[in-house]
Amino acid sequence: MGNHSEAQLKEIAVGLERSGHRFLWVVRAPLGDNPEKAFGRDANPDLHGLLPDGFLERTSGRGIVIKIWAPQVDVLHHRATGAFVTHCGWNSLLEGITAGVPMLCWPQYAEQKMNKVFMVEEYGVGVEMVGWQQGLVTAEEVEAKVRLVMESEKGEQLRAQVMAHKEAADMAWKDGGSSRAAFGKFLVDVHAGPGASTPLNY
Repeated sequence: MGNHSEAQLKEIAVGLERSGHRFLWVVRAPLGDNPEKAFGRDANPDLHGLLPDGFLERTSGRGIVIKIWAPQVDVLHHRATGAFVTHCGWNSLLEGITAGVPMLCWPQYAEQKMNKVFMVEEYGVGVEMVGWQQGLVTAEEVEAKVRLVMESEKGEQLRAQVMAHKEAADMAWKDGGSSRAAFGKFLVDVHAGPGASTPLNY
């Protein structure tokens, strides 16, 4: 989900704890005055300092907090994954759809805001974390949206919708599918060199 302020990290933590659901959370240090430090090789967020007192201990039986990075594709395809909080980067959205996982959409900048519109309003595979527009997603919203996706009829609808898109994506990559044909055309054009183009037949 990118880098959040210390205040935002605490809100996320409280919301996750109150939701009662299992979670895997990748935490990065706030950017602060030195963004390179947050992403560098020596980046090492102080979880006990950033998160509420006792949070790690209280959630140790149902939550996993990881520093910096996790193998996102593997996590999304794991059978235990029931929802995905995403910043709405296009690659992450495609990974969520092809894994068949409904999304809690939390855009941060640039095209992510428009991508959120597609996921929530056009494709119906996610819900919006609306607090980002005011600069803080509250613990109450985190809890409510997690419960919405994991426990409610709306969550079942999201799951069915994202599975339909997953199946469509799977078909597109099979022999004769539109994505495989488009990628094949791309490879032919690259091999042919500048100025050459081949017709695309689906």
